[in-house]
Amino acid sequence: MNHDFAEYHIPVNTDVHDIDVIFVDEQDEIVNPLGANGVGEIGVVGVPAAIANAIHRATGVRVRDLPITVDKIRAGMKTSG
Repeated sequence: MNHDFAEYHIPVNTDVHDIDVIFVDEQDEIVNPLGANGVGEIGVVGVPAAIANAIHRATGVRVRDLPITVDKIRAGMKTSG
């Protein structure tokens, strides 16, 4: 619907309402010995990109591969300025 991100509403922290955590009292020893299941990985997919954007805003250096290290930021500063 939109041609670029300038017109696209991207949600931020203030747009997210309270999140309720629900524990299901059920053991599943097939998955792992602890019987624990998790879906937390789905919620953290955007975290590295957000950190990379924060580093870019603070330093002007765009790091495009993980892990983000001080050496990569320093190398980016040398090439850009």
